[in-house]
Amino acid sequence: MKIKLLGMATLTTLLIISSCKKDTTDYASEANCTGTTPSYTSDIAGILNAHCATSGCHSASSSRAGINLSSYAAASSQFLNNKDNLIAVHHGSGVKPMPEGEAQLSADVINKLDCWVKNGCPQ
Repeated sequence: MKIKLLGMATLTTLLIISSCKKDTTDYASEANCTGTTPSYTSDIAGILNAHCATSGCHSASSSRAGINLSSYAAASSQFLNNKDNLIAVHHGSGVKPMPEGEAQLSADVINKLDCWVKNGCPQ
């Protein structure tokens, strides 16, 4: 009986560990950007200001987790240098889903972010 319980506990632990694997998908490179070239000024700033660069989150004054998304320079650097930001927006595994406390952003908005990064984060 003890061996059976130990085996079940080991199997459960392995299943939990394997399900916590971090998502490594490169969402930007996989994005379909045909006819879509978003820029920070016309498309991305409004998204980030409404959902991310808010007080207590990723604004210049709060910069939770060291992430500041309140300006073009800060946001483009964060998204170009850290794929975890897009993984979080996609609600991928191994990262905290963003925006925190909100529903996942719409597919259209996420595609704009993906295409913005894929195109080198134009201003």
